[in-house]
Amino acid sequence: MSIKITYFVHGTTTDNEKGISSGWFDVGLSELGVKQSIELKDQIKGRKFDVVFCSDLRRAADSGKLTFGGMVPIIPDARLRECNYGTYNAQPSGIVEPMQEKMIMERFTEGESYEDVKARINDFLGFLKQNYDGKSIAIVAHKAPQLALDVLLKNKTWEEAFTEDWRKTKAWKPGWEYEMK
Repeated sequence: MSIKITYFVHGTTTDNEKGISSGWFDVGLSELGVKQSIELKDQIKGRKFDVVFCSDLRRAADSGKLTFGGMVPIIPDARLRECNYGTYNAQPSGIVEPMQEKMIMERFTEGESYEDVKARINDFLGFLKQNYDGKSIAIVAHKAPQLALDVLLKNKTWEEAFTEDWRKTKAWKPGWEYEMK
């Protein structure tokens, strides 16, 4: 058996609009982010999921509720949080984003590395394997967990995951597909 995972990113936040990298700072959706999350419901019409997991940070939890509320159980899970940028949480993206690709093994001051995020996501995937084999799962979360899935399930290197990230290539889509066997 296998588990089908469809990954959705949260809608635009007020920090995104100000050029801020939130990390673990618990920021809400902007008006645009609310609109995007509601519109996503129409864009994925016809897709069926057994359960939705979302980061416990408000921007992902709210996006999940706006898109999937009333349709399927939504379960928050802290393992799906964005990378903890430590002292760089809620700092300008112009400072944080160039640092991200250098923090694969090294931790942000008072935060975590991308390898730490990968360990969290690997633990989450183990949980899915034990409890959701044969199911179709939706995840609503952030950049770092998605890149970790690319590394863990698509066998990309961290460098490939960062280079091919849809945020850089401007190739957003209503869900990215992964399969765990």
